[in-house]
Amino acid sequence: MINRHRRTVLWTSAAATAALAASGLAVGATAAQAAAGCRVDYAVTAQWGGGFTANVNLTNLGDPLNGWAVTWTFAAGQTVSQAWGAEITASGASVRAANVSYNGSLGTNATTSFGFNGTWNNSSNPVPSAFAVNGVTCTGGVTPTTGTPPTSAPPPSSPPPSTPPPSTPPPSTPPPSTPPPAGGAIYAAPNGTAGAAGTQASPTTIAAAITRVGAGGTIYLRGGTYNLSQTVTVAAGNDGTSSARKNLYAYPGETPILNFSAMSEDPANRGLALNASYWHVRGLVVERAGDNGIFVGGSNNVIERTVTRFNRDTGLQLSRIASSTPRDQWPANNLMVSVESHDNADSDGEDADGFAAKLTVGSGNVFRYAVSHHNIDDGWDLYTKSDTGAIGPVTIEDSLAYSNGTLSNGAQNGNGDRNGFKLGGEDIAVNHTVRRTIAYRNGKHGFTYNRNPGAMTISNNLSIDSTERNFSFDAGTSVFRNNTSCRFAGSGSNDKTVGNVDSSNQFWSGSNGSRCATYSGALAWSFAADGRLTVTLGGRAVSL
Repeated sequence: MINRHRRTVLWTSAAATAALAASGLAVGATAAQAAAGCRVDYAVTAQWGGGFTANVNLTNLGDPLNGWAVTWTFAAGQTVSQAWGAEITASGASVRAANVSYNGSLGTNATTSFGFNGTWNNSSNPVPSAFAVNGVTCTGGVTPTTGTPPTSAPPPSSPPPSTPPPSTPPPSTPPPSTPPPAGGAIYAAPNGTAGAAGTQASPTTIAAAITRVGAGGTIYLRGGTYNLSQTVTVAAGNDGTSSARKNLYAYPGETPILNFSAMSEDPANRGLALNASYWHVRGLVVERAGDNGIFVGGSNNVIERTVTRFNRDTGLQLSRIASSTPRDQWPANNLMVSVESHDNADSDGEDADGFAAKLTVGSGNVFRYAVSHHNIDDGWDLYTKSDTGAIGPVTIEDSLAYSNGTLSNGAQNGNGDRNGFKLGGEDIAVNHTVRRTIAYRNGKHGFTYNRNPGAMTISNNLSIDSTERNFSFDAGTSVFRNNTSCRFAGSGSNDKTVGNVDSSNQFWSGSNGSRCATYSGALAWSFAADGRLTVTLGGRAVSL
């Protein structure tokens, strides 16, 4: 499950300033006057036709930096189209990523992260071979630098800048475009301690903050990687209210990464377990847990702008907290909005989906503007079993599943079901709703009833180039309206739809319908500023 587009680089001081200046890129002053050393970890975290997402972690191993700029050169014509956590500029293949106002101070052994969406040529997307920070080439080790500092730098006799190093959180004033956090908030950071006050100057841990926050209160997680070995649990009963949720938010403009790579693969080793109700979780990345990345056992929660990746079971799953949990306490009325889940894989290859609301969930759970891709099993799994009975109806709308059954590194497992949307199990009828949603090049079916004979509502959906059927519904009384099925590559099988089917649908039975002409070409997607999912095919926006 290791992403093949990853490189870690150690850098130390070297006489590279002149070469960098010659390229037209600005050079910072700090590294030219102090012991310098750093680690750069560049990873392609998602890739699709014509586009990709990369995350970059910068760790300072030398003296504190008061301003940084990471530079590299793309080797295959890649470009940057959108960035966060850094100001990124480019001149041809040369790229410069400079700190923004809240993350410029980087103390010894401190880490900051930034990321970007970019374009590539659909042939080769190699990781840059070398990086530099403030003009210092990546060569390995920590050494004192020499040389005359640039004229814009303060002379060596000047007192150090007043901005604190990153071991102290950034100043309380975030970027001008971001409203400041409300007073009374609790702050947690990768270097926080359980007994700390939970202020910006003295941040606490995630686990400690969760036990302290009151209804209507907010926990802000500072950016960086939280290396965790135990499940972070929001216990049942630690609830907000319908008018005053408890909030667990990324600090504005920063990306907290909850990394559970220290866990072994085990059903007990979840990442974040949200067993309480009336919480709002926003902006977190949860990765490499021994089971689910995010598990939701509570009700009336909002999960927004999260990424669950490289976990060893389903990325984000809803199910009852325990086998003793009564049916009326199964998780209900949760909203998952503008969320992404990818590259989740278990060792057996048959359980790790992108998203799941299965086995034991109540009614009213909604996935909106959600994207599931490159998971070893299914994109979505709404499985039911006879020993627990029917689950509550689930709504999936304005969402996307693609390339499920194959990880980003090309790995597959023959045990995986590999569907885009798996909507049932064991001949138990549940009336789910799936609308305005896209399945693209999944490893088995695009949309499948999977032995759910219920009266599902399947409307305004698009399925393209599934390995077998784009739409596979062998039984039931589902209602199908305005759905479109297209094939541009591979042979596949004719669609099968049993139920209430009228002429508004264009299913595939050997040839494409007229609507398919507007759905050819490479897939690309992004989240708009308001969280809405934007999908294009061949550069044309898809509207369903």
